[in-house]
Amino acid sequence: AAARLAAEQEVENLSGLSPNPEKDIFVVRENRTTCLMAEFAAKFIVPYDVWASNYVDLITEQADIPLSRGAEMKGKCGTNESELELSWLDQAYTLKLSFLKEGHNTSRGPEASWRLSRIQFTYDTSERTYFKDAVSPRKHTASSHRLSALVTPAGRSYECQAQQTISLVSSDHQKSVQLLLSEVRLQPFDIPADFVFSE
Repeated sequence: AAARLAAEQEVENLSGLSPNPEKDIFVVRENRTTCLMAEFAAKFIVPYDVWASNYVDLITEQADIPLSRGAEMKGKCGTNESELELSWLDQAYTLKLSFLKEGHNTSRGPEASWRLSRIQFTYDTSERTYFKDAVSPRKHTASSHRLSALVTPAGRSYECQAQQTISLVSSDHQKSVQLLLSEVRLQPFDIPADFVFSE
């Protein structure tokens, strides 16, 4: 039981520390050490179908869904794979970010880097805050395909203030969902000390 307790996870949403109301700060701790830290503002642009006024034709509307502050989170850390999962509005929306650390040989010898390797976004078009009168409302999943984003040398953190867009393909008729990330500071591996980002 003691061993089980030691491996107990602590997950904290520290968005209250951020001066930007759009930005969230997430920390995953395992065995009393910080193993993943992430700060970012995120918004999803999701196309969805509604009936036209003649109730015959379909027209495409667009939902702009921000990652709302105070999202529930869970995460897990590994030597070479880490994950952060966020959900908000009673699980209507879930964002899962997967990170991979891998070594490769270069002319200078072996080097390692980490990257954002997979994004999965689950959304429910029956949710009324952002979706108005969606046709056949239900849950959909939008995923990245062979993603290699935010590539960073191992032992370093990634930082970029500018907005970047990542396209995801949805199970809803292969529609393209856009993830807009900005004010990103991330480190999913090798954090030097509690709550401290590497260079």
